[in-house]
Amino acid sequence: MSLLQTIFWFILALGVLVTIHEFGHYYVARRCGIKVLRFSVGFGKVLYSWRNREGTEFAVAALPLGGYVKMLDEREGEVAEHEKHLAFTQKPVLSRIAVVVAGPLANFILAVLLYWFLTLQGYNELSAVVGKVEPGTVAAEAGLEPGQRIVAVDGQPTPTRQALIQQLLNRLGESGEMHFRVQYPGSDLSYESVAELNNWLRGDAEPNPLEGLGLSLYYPPIKLVLSVVQADSPAAKAGLQKGDKLIAADGENIADWDAWVDYVKARANQTFTVSYEREGELFDAQITPALVTLEDGSTIGRVGVAASQSSWPKEMIIKRQYGFVQSFVVAVDKTWEQSKFVLVSLKKLIVGQISTKNLSGPLTIAKVAGDSAKAGWQQYISLLALLSVFLGVMNLLPIPVLDGGHLLYYVIELVKGSPLPDRVQLWGYQIGMVMVLGIMVVALYNDVVRLF
Repeated sequence: MSLLQTIFWFILALGVLVTIHEFGHYYVARRCGIKVLRFSVGFGKVLYSWRNREGTEFAVAALPLGGYVKMLDEREGEVAEHEKHLAFTQKPVLSRIAVVVAGPLANFILAVLLYWFLTLQGYNELSAVVGKVEPGTVAAEAGLEPGQRIVAVDGQPTPTRQALIQQLLNRLGESGEMHFRVQYPGSDLSYESVAELNNWLRGDAEPNPLEGLGLSLYYPPIKLVLSVVQADSPAAKAGLQKGDKLIAADGENIADWDAWVDYVKARANQTFTVSYEREGELFDAQITPALVTLEDGSTIGRVGVAASQSSWPKEMIIKRQYGFVQSFVVAVDKTWEQSKFVLVSLKKLIVGQISTKNLSGPLTIAKVAGDSAKAGWQQYISLLALLSVFLGVMNLLPIPVLDGGHLLYYVIELVKGSPLPDRVQLWGYQIGMVMVLGIMVVALYNDVVRLF
């Protein structure tokens, strides 16, 4: 995907999330009788604006990394006597709490609606069947074997691959026992096994829970029958065609597709003999893999062919189809689970169970947005829902300058009966600003390191 397309999908995602968030603030503020001066998507120079009948300016600004709703507020300037009843600061504390909470709440509602829409479409999932187990790993210690279906981890059901990965992510950075419940093919009997974790994947910049266990999930074998032969590629020049079945390389039988790929990669600009079958007849050809330089500077051989994958076993495919109401329940549950996961991850970041290298900034989010759009509209909508959950949770953190910080001040005011002194609130805002800027700097640094 081109850079311009990536930027477009990133700005679209951010624009939707920010607009929904700020609309939550705006809508509840208006319902509470507060005058809204400006509703801005983006910061900086205004590119386009208009006003409604109430005098609110709606603006689209040049820097699309956020937004804000500016309300009539005595803390920010003189308020005319006849408009004081419309000021935010004149409203009861419960009204101010409602306005503050409305932004994050709008993000949670958006996430539920998006997940609801996706669930209504129906979808297929794959069960978590073990493919390979590396010796000397957590999976090997637990006695996991190829072909077993992992049906639960730590007592939590893992009927699908996604459920398994989510449950494993919940254990990142932890120590102690990890319990697996598995079933063998064709059997309903379950077997329990245990492995010991010791600061599992703590400090990893990009932890992969399956690799961390030392296992890979089952994938159907790739056939040695060519499904694609690129025009003018080394394979095409050697006479290979779509439908040819690879048999041997330099007289050695090709065990599987991975063996063929490894053989070709190691022989850039080196001619070798490939044996193949076409319509029941055997042929030999001389082929010279082209030299290809990867992004990290390393070089490999490539001949320009692809093969088709065998179909998935029917017993591994789980069909999900829900009714209108049940889809909504599933969507609410998924939003809740994602919210809990974000909170647990934040806690682990604070206590050092997860490396700060996992923090991502706008560059990484832009790349993920572009990749998800390329993968299809369902993946893009799913990303929007996840980011909406993340935005809602983050904004509720009790850090001054965020919605959660304002909420903290108003709850204290509600309990105390009077607001905190201005100097205390100002100190809190200054500390909060330093914290937020610090997190942004670390996230941006991680982005740059990943990029280069």
